[in-house]
Amino acid sequence: MKENEYGKTIAEGDEVVLYLDRRRTYLVKVKAGKDFHTHKGFIRLGDLVGKTFGDRIESSTGTPFTILKPSLTDFALKFPRLTQIMYPKDIGLILAYTGIGPGWRVVEAGVGSGVLTAFLANAVRPSGRVYGYEVNERFLQNAKRNLERVGLLDYVEWRLRDVGQGILERNIDLVVLDLATPWLFVQKAWEALKPSGHFVSFSPTINQVERTVDSLRKEGFIDLEAVECILRSFKVKAGETRPETIMVGHTGYLVFARKASKGDLRGKSS
Repeated sequence: MKENEYGKTIAEGDEVVLYLDRRRTYLVKVKAGKDFHTHKGFIRLGDLVGKTFGDRIESSTGTPFTILKPSLTDFALKFPRLTQIMYPKDIGLILAYTGIGPGWRVVEAGVGSGVLTAFLANAVRPSGRVYGYEVNERFLQNAKRNLERVGLLDYVEWRLRDVGQGILERNIDLVVLDLATPWLFVQKAWEALKPSGHFVSFSPTINQVERTVDSLRKEGFIDLEAVECILRSFKVKAGETRPETIMVGHTGYLVFARKASKGDLRGKSS
């Protein structure tokens, strides 16, 4: 979804979020003659045409829904998935820890459903590029469709290629590995990165972290850090505020590192 695709009023073909409450939000496409059914009644999607974001619309049972403009997170969390996805809490750390921005050149190995790809592409546009490596063509085609849906396809170059065969690009700002055995590809990342470039890997188990960090040290990476992000929401009500009973706990571990110049610190980093 490109920013300029949305005018001041909602038009036929726009995608919108129908917000009932924090846990019940619905991403729908505005289309005349089509109804969207919920447990709170149905909404005639054609009735959204001409309204503005922030307006309310009532369902057939009189339940009010608020019409919101979809964020990238709204889209990404509802992408058609063929793989497990990376959650916003982990993606946020990648964006913040690396400082990724416009003009960066990024290699992502293990595209999956394209959720992280979308956030990387959004961060590097308009002059940067994401190079997405994926060995499964079905996953790659699904990711392409997902990126096209949010208007970010032009910022990604796709590689149906095993990253173990080598990374084609050089002088890369950031390499992200979302693979089962990231330690096997640390050297490939080193070769692709520019001096001071960033390395990130995402792994669900601590054993993977240990092996990845060991490989990073041997290859000469510095500024190593392994982190886990646990996100806990709160139910806020005067006199009754408490943590939510349901939370997204462990999803995975992130390993961050930087490339030192010319490999003169190989085996000595910490």
